[in-house]
Amino acid sequence: MTHPEKAEKLFREGFNCSQAVLLAFSDVTGLDDDTAARLSSSFGGGLGRTREVCGTVSGASMVLGVLRGYSDPKDMEAKKNHYHLIQEFIRRFKEQNGSIICRELLAGVKGAEGSEPEARSESYYKKRPCAELVRISAEILDEML
Repeated sequence: MTHPEKAEKLFREGFNCSQAVLLAFSDVTGLDDDTAARLSSSFGGGLGRTREVCGTVSGASMVLGVLRGYSDPKDMEAKKNHYHLIQEFIRRFKEQNGSIICRELLAGVKGAEGSEPEARSESYYKKRPCAELVRISAEILDEML
């Protein structure tokens, strides 16, 4: 199964958008599933359902951080290179989707307000582009890696 297929499958199983992307790349990040799921759990729904930065972008950023991030705060070249990598991911994502902001990507989709997650049903998946955004993020990551 490809990373995009796995990411979409995980999302449809009930993982949030950020979890689906990070978990799909566990074969290359080396993160165990429990750690990856917990680490990315806060970023679903645009950061805790606040509809800010799309969770798929956050999940992809975590993948890029694990694989190509920096750890020395004094290594300004590594920091610059990593930020460039994240900005390139964002450029590609925006080129395909028009935005990285969850509420803009979900424009016109009526959903429940607050922190209560919505029940996953066939109508849930039909009215949201999230499964496709999960797939697109994984495709972009594969291209960049």
